[in-house]
Amino acid sequence: MMRPSNALPAVYLCREVVDFRKGINGLAALVEDDLEQEVFSERLFVFCNRRRDRVRILYWERNGFCLWQKRLEKDRFHWPRRVSGAVVTFTGQQLNWLLDGLDVMRMMPHERLFYRRVN
Repeated sequence: MMRPSNALPAVYLCREVVDFRKGINGLAALVEDDLEQEVFSERLFVFCNRRRDRVRILYWERNGFCLWQKRLEKDRFHWPRRVSGAVVTFTGQQLNWLLDGLDVMRMMPHERLFYRRVN
């Protein structure tokens, strides 16, 4: 079984739905133009179709692009829609939770706080 590593520090989800007739070149152009990210950075870029029953992951690996896809037979992915901006950043663990069917946006813990002094 091929799955993204849980140890990935950052995975970039395109918040808007994508026409899955786009192949590698179309998705790569979308990463650069709409998401304003570096497509050759060896990061994972995740896309969802309108019905939310398919996910594609595009990434650059040393000398070429890789495109991974998962198609659900019955359910839908819980895609983060009520978030501002074109890109949502997840960890590798959160991406795997999303691929397993969990609503990752509702599982987020409270924000970590950092203080220097008590008063």
